Amino acid sequence: VINVERNGKIIYTWKGNQRNTHIGLYDLQTKQNEHLYMFEKDLRIISCSVNNERTLLAVSFCQYTEEERVSRLLQSVSKYLALLIEIHPINNVRVLKAVDSCVRVQFLYPAEGRNTSTESRLLLVSEDKYIEQFDVHVVAEEDKMVIQNSGQLPRARVADDLIWAQWDMMEQRLFYIVPKESTSTLKCVQFYPDENFNSVLESHLDISVNDTQLKLVNFGYDYCQDEDVASKYLNLQVFTSKEGGLCVCYSLASDIPDEIMYSIYFLHKGYSKTFKVSLERTESHQLKEVAFMNLDYYVAAYLPGQFLHLLNIQHPDLLCYSLFLTGEAARIDKLQNCSIRSPVTSTVLDCHVGSMYAMSISDSALLQFLQNSKRDSERLAALHCALLHFRHMEDLEMQVIWWISENLSTCHSFDPIQEFIIASLYCRMCPETLNLDKLLPYTSLLDWIGIIPGVTCATDIISLPVLKFQNSKGFWEKLNSNLESVKYAEPHLHYHNNVLRREWRNLSEEVNTFCSFGDFCLFTNQREERRTTAYLRTIFENAKKVLSHLDTWDSEERLVPLFQEEDYQQQLLMGLMVAQLKDHLMRHLRYVGKKKIDQIVLDYVANLLDLVHRIMKEVWRRYQLHSCVFCFDERGSTEEFAVFHIMSRILEAANGMCMPLPPGFHTLHLGLGVRCLPLHTLLHYIDNGVLHLTETCVRKLLKDLDDTEKNEKLKFSIVMRLPEALGRKVRQFWDHPINANFIARKYVKLLLEKLGNRQCSRPIPERHSVPVEFLPLNYLTNTLAEIENQGVHPYEKQDHVNVRFVEETALKHTVTLLGLKYS
Repeated sequence: VINVERNGKIIYTWKGNQRNTHIGLYDLQTKQNEHLYMFEKDLRIISCSVNNERTLLAVSFCQYTEEERVSRLLQSVSKYLALLIEIHPINNVRVLKAVDSCVRVQFLYPAEGRNTSTESRLLLVSEDKYIEQFDVHVVAEEDKMVIQNSGQLPRARVADDLIWAQWDMMEQRLFYIVPKESTSTLKCVQFYPDENFNSVLESHLDISVNDTQLKLVNFGYDYCQDEDVASKYLNLQVFTSKEGGLCVCYSLASDIPDEIMYSIYFLHKGYSKTFKVSLERTESHQLKEVAFMNLDYYVAAYLPGQFLHLLNIQHPDLLCYSLFLTGEAARIDKLQNCSIRSPVTSTVLDCHVGSMYAMSISDSALLQFLQNSKRDSERLAALHCALLHFRHMEDLEMQVIWWISENLSTCHSFDPIQEFIIASLYCRMCPETLNLDKLLPYTSLLDWIGIIPGVTCATDIISLPVLKFQNSKGFWEKLNSNLESVKYAEPHLHYHNNVLRREWRNLSEEVNTFCSFGDFCLFTNQREERRTTAYLRTIFENAKKVLSHLDTWDSEERLVPLFQEEDYQQQLLMGLMVAQLKDHLMRHLRYVGKKKIDQIVLDYVANLLDLVHRIMKEVWRRYQLHSCVFCFDERGSTEEFAVFHIMSRILEAANGMCMPLPPGFHTLHLGLGVRCLPLHTLLHYIDNGVLHLTETCVRKLLKDLDDTEKNEKLKFSIVMRLPEALGRKVRQFWDHPINANFIARKYVKLLLEKLGNRQCSRPIPERHSVPVEFLPLNYLTNTLAEIENQGVHPYEKQDHVNVRFVEETALKHTVTLLGLKYS
């Protein structure tokens, strides 16, 4: 393989039977080969390029070795030739350069989809440290395409005094380095379809370049030269990502035995990371040069037989998102030497043998690594890598969920449920809108103190690149956006839940005072009442929109009994998250319309609930639970207890992130708790907020369980722990003296609190046809009756709870205590 053009076509050479040198073109799309040209002698091809229309072929080669030149006394013959050949059909040959310094050639390509052009532009790179551009005009003459210019071809100087250059054929960019005294300057020239080119970037790098020879990347592959002197050259490559990432990967052969060092300059982040790796025992003759590869979301540093380091380009700040593999996990069978280049994203060229390979992360190997990992750093990096690559593969995502359910207790430094939800949301949402990746959280971790064994890392702040363009699109727009976010302190742009948590706690107390939507408590200030009520109504409307939006996604019958009841606390949290996330995005995405932001926010919260439901559905399937588990007269199975444990961890994760849960989650969790836990453990979980008492579950428990001694104890323990508003609604479903006594006591307490220091002045109403001759009870009932007559009635919706109810309950309770019969 000699070159890869922008359209993905591969130029290669081979030797014929007569030692002729052939040049061919392979089309990856059609899998077809095309013969371009043949030299009738054995030549060492250095570089080769064909124009987009396949009418011109540029070739540079070495005519003789130095030994041949001396032996044949060919002092006047140039060592290197650069030719421009007409190949449609094969016709004239024009000499571009005949010099003693090595030259390389590369045609520029127009934008994809552009009509065939009669103009071609050719880059010529000289070992004398300059690059120039030739303009070639082609015309049709008698069914031949020939070069129009009879004299010198028009040319323009592109760069001078460079020591290193790299060609990006896909984006038609030239990166090159100009050395200075103690530092170097990385520059970039962008070539445009309209035949112009501009210098668009400058960045100062703390790299001291002592090489006197020019190092070229992706300008053809001179295998003899690369093999002979690879260790003497500057080992540096520039990689870009479609998300606006710009990385400089740099390494020099280390003089320290059993140690290697390399740096990754994350120019789009404003810092670099330098890694020192202690190697296992190596033979002294082995070449210790790191090969760098571009996998778009990751940049890989690879040392065959030693390690494979995958660094996350978008989030390099925490090392836990980078995979460091050793041993068999780091082995790439096809690549066993260091002469590796990455000419195109997810493609590698083995310069030692001249073969090119497509490269991708193996789904099965990644899952296996995730399942076998022993360290949290490996688990977390593999989890994020899996979520990034499996987001459109439901079966693989299911296996990740199964792994999470099995490893909830083995991950000590992070919560796998939190990471799964946040990272999945990030991967689902960010491709929708530019800059959304800078505003949404991508991890639940604030920092990472984990250590990779045998690896040390030093982080240095570097100067940001200077961009020299206006109103550019594509990669440059995204890079500019990344740099702007660094200037404005990027971590502070990510949405966080601190304000949400505080607001939710404040409003939760107010929501607890009503039983159904709209039945709010009375405020002392009417204006405050109207403002708070209107605000709450807006919040609950937000939640209704989320749930309605979610219903349109899943029309099939739900396996897990969720989304089947009202849960005002969770709806409050949903609505608040919608409101606060919308405010956050409106502040930073000013160029995005309000309607689009509303849709993004609804999608985000709905996706969050959907992910929780997805976890529950996969767990439900794995443990083969039925859709209904609310039969309280049986104890729970081992499978139900396992699901209960997982639900408890989901709840813990949600509380840690202040994240809403699907309506019905707490009811299902409580139902499993009643079935699976002994009473003292159940009550302990309730008292500590692990289990939440819900109206649906408590009402069913009070109605379905009979009043055996054991069940009475359970019911009474539950009733005693009910919030006041909820208790008034559900206690009426338990017709039992204990419950009646409790209600009566509560009623008396509420009425007496209203009495205060007021004096009784109204006549005592008649309640019984036969008066009760028990003066303390008479006095109490008379007092309560007067308060009722003043219009105070705490249980307005339960007409049977009144003074007479209190009187009868007191008499029944007293008679029961005395061992008598009540008639």
